[in-house]
This record gives sequence, C-alpha cells and structure tokens, in this order.
Amino acid sequence: MSMNSQGRPTRSEGAEMNAAQETFTGNRALILEEKLIFESGSIDRTGIDLPAAPDAPSKLGGLERTVDIGLPGLSESETVRHYTRLSRQNYGIDLGFFPLGSCTMKHNPRLNEKMARLPGFADIHPLQPQQTVQGAYRVIDELADWLKTLTGMPAVAMSPKAGAHGELCGVLAIRSALEARGDAREVILVPESAHGTNPATAAFAGYKVEDIPATKEGRVDLDALVARLGPDVAGVMITNPNTCGLFERDMKKISDAVHAAGGFVYCDGANFNAIVGKVRPGDLGIDAMHINLHKTFSTPHGGGGPGSGPVVFSQALAPYAPLPFVEKQGEEYRLVEEENAEEHHASSFGRMVAFHGQMGMFTRALTYMLSHGADGLKQVSEDAVLNANYILRSLEDVLDAPFAPSGPCMHEALFSDKGFADGFSTLDLAKGLIDEGFHPMTMYFPLVVHGAMLIEPTETESKDAIDEFVGALRHVVSAAKAGDANLKAAPHHAPRRRLDETMAARKPVLVYKDSEAAT
Repeated sequence: MSMNSQGRPTRSEGAEMNAAQETFTGNRALILEEKLIFESGSIDRTGIDLPAAPDAPSKLGGLERTVDIGLPGLSESETVRHYTRLSRQNYGIDLGFFPLGSCTMKHNPRLNEKMARLPGFADIHPLQPQQTVQGAYRVIDELADWLKTLTGMPAVAMSPKAGAHGELCGVLAIRSALEARGDAREVILVPESAHGTNPATAAFAGYKVEDIPATKEGRVDLDALVARLGPDVAGVMITNPNTCGLFERDMKKISDAVHAAGGFVYCDGANFNAIVGKVRPGDLGIDAMHINLHKTFSTPHGGGGPGSGPVVFSQALAPYAPLPFVEKQGEEYRLVEEENAEEHHASSFGRMVAFHGQMGMFTRALTYMLSHGADGLKQVSEDAVLNANYILRSLEDVLDAPFAPSGPCMHEALFSDKGFADGFSTLDLAKGLIDEGFHPMTMYFPLVVHGAMLIEPTETESKDAIDEFVGALRHVVSAAKAGDANLKAAPHHAPRRRLDETMAARKPVLVYKDSEAAT
C-alpha cells in the first residue's frame, strides 16, 4: 500500500479500503443502520407502568379520541439508544466545516453558553415583576446600545424573533409612517440579488412586489431602479452585501434616490457579518435593517432557540417601531408597553410578540460583543472576507466564478455549474462532497446564477480546514467535469444514499399502518 507524505493511504487506495461491504445487520462498523421508531417499538407494550384511567365523564364534549393512535412503545434504554444513534447522524458546526452561504454557520463560543446558563438569566420568567428583572433589562439595554452604535442608527426594536420576522417589523414601520402622512403607496421594489424572504415579506405585508434587475457584475442596476421610482413606490428592500457575495457600492445613491421619491429603504442585514465594525448602515441612508444575532453575533441557529432578529431604525422610522421596549428612567429600567406608551411612542404600529425578546440569545450576543470588543468585531469581518476571497481564488481555476472579475467578494464566494460534463449538475457535486465528509454548500441560490454554489467559510475557520475543503471540492469537481459515473451515484458512504427529495415533499409518508406497508 502506498502512502502520502503524511503517512496516510493515497486517495484512490483509501477510497477502495472504505468501499461498502455487506453485513448481516446493515451496520457498517460504527455507522449504525437505525430502524424507524415504529419498526422498533410495539403498540402492545410500554416502557413505563401507568395506573388505569379512572372511569369519569369526558370533558371534551364529544371530541375525545375513539380509536388507538398506534404509538410505538419502547423501554427507556431503547428510547435513549434510538435517539442517540440518530443524533450521531447529524452534521453540525461542532463536527466540521459548514460552508453554507448566506447563513454564517460559525462557531458558537462556549463562554456564551456559560453566561446564558447563569441562574439569573436561565431561570427568568416573562411574568416576573419588573423590579426583579433589572439585570435582564440592563443586558437588553446594553445590547441595544451596541447594535445602535455598530449600525449608526438611533433606535432599535429588540422583540422580533428572527430575520424574516424582523423584515416584517421594518415593513410594518414603513407602512405606518406612510399612513401617518396619508400616503397610500402600493409597491415595494426588490432587486434580483436580494434574499428570497424580502419579496415574500413585502407581499405578506400587502404590497405589490416588482423586481429590479442586476448588472452583469452582480450588483443592483441603479439606472433601472431610479427609472422605476415614483409616487406609488413605498420603498426598496435590498440585501447588502448581496447574495452574489458583493457589496452594493451604489448603496448611498440608491438611498438618496428612494428618499427623494418619498420612499424608505429597508436593508436585509443577514450578511452584516461581512461588514460589522467596518461599515455603518445608517451612514448609507438605511431606514430599517434587521440583524440576525445567530449569523453576526454567534448565537446558535435554533439550538438555543428561538432566534432573535432585532431591527434598527432611522430617525424617520423610530416613532413607528413596535412595542414593547426597555427604557432607563433614573436608576431603574422599565418596559414601555401599550398602557404607558403615550408619552413619546404613541405612533408605534403595535406589538409583534407576547413577550419582549429572547433572553438566551440576548445574553449570548452581548457576551460575544464584550469578549471581542470593538477592535475584535472589526477583525471578525476582516477575517470572514479574507477567508471567502481565499476560497474564491483557490477555486476559480476549476469552477466558473461569474462575478470574480467584479473585484473581491465579501463574506461568500459564488460559483456556477458551467463546465460540468453533460448530465452532471450541482446536485451531483453536493452529493460527492458528502462522501468527502463535508456538508454541501448552498445550492441553486441565488437564482441569477445557473447551478449556483454559494460558499461562506466564516472567520472561525482555520486555513488548514479551508485547504482540506478546497482539496475535497477540487477532487469532486474533477469527477463532475470528467463525467465520472460514480459521482452520479453518490453519496456512497453516508447512512442513506440519494433520496428522491421531490417525491418526499409531494408524497410524504404520514401514517404508519403496520410493519408491511405505509401510506
């Protein structure tokens, strides 16, 4: 057996050694073939003993269940093993490189988790008296101050629960501001390079959505946008940096033109990780922007859920921001709500959530900011951009990079499927990456590029990790260009082979009848 310079088997021989072998159990070493819980359990047994239900009249008014729902019964050890085995088939940021573009799947520092688990934060209850949660209010207020400072915006709403929720918050504030001046505008413009949630949010808020084309270099066509502005345009929803991985250099010109036409500018802040500490959106004329705390400030993607998407506002939109919000009065903090908002927030469009914000996410984000400091946050964006450009330049000789001539990218590098052998697609390349031990990149987005592959390394990945990913991707790309039939059948080494995802979405198995068949 030949070895490489590190004393490891060569790639071809290593692949041969790892070839799947038939086993009696279906297991492959420690990659366990796990049955469905309905196949493992039985409806005629249970892992616990319960007393018989008392014979009492129903209080459900005839809505009580009359047939057995057929839930499987398992012992405690069987249940623990089932879910532990399934958990080993998950891929997460703590296992390896997560190259998803526009998602910023970066390391969640354990210091953040330690702070979020402090009793005063972890055990807090939303119905506690305000005087007992002054420390929590101070965390919210200090985090809000950081967000306003980093964005150059005078106000922030902390209650939105995620990016799309934040978008809705901003658009509702825009609607309220227009209604306050008796201006019934109906259209919101959305560039092709914006996130897909932007037009969905505008439509959900009752606006008509019109596209603005991108230029050949992947940025908003300023002339086309200006030409479309008019008295019916409520505003523009723009993503900056955009989903082509590029900074919108005409952002200030766009804002000035929209404002001159009487509209407002909403910026999708999902990609703020690329410019935090470097660019203040408020200086670019932005009126509202959501900030994904999980993307820019390292709070988990749902694992510590729910999420959090604070929205910063310009002076023009601040009076219309939602309730509630934390305000310091003297030495004490209080929550400004509907019943006490008449003093200076009577124009608010109202409440978006039952309770104010998400304490776990706030604590994690503030911990991240304080541990990095202003200079550290600036380095975060610099390193994120450096890593993305390293990937772009390391792959542009084997993958088509349509916007590489547009200059350096920001936090993510975008490639297309141009040059693959006939019949081979981005999907095949993604499945091949799974065999190499990597989660695939974002595929087929943005739509402005055919067979798009969007890769975001984030600042928390080392050069060694990126080099290994680049090497694996180059290997799979060579197979796609050569028309290697093995790639069409990938993944070969995953717990499951290639699934029919379209059928799974259109004809899901919802009810398990028995061990023979499912419908």
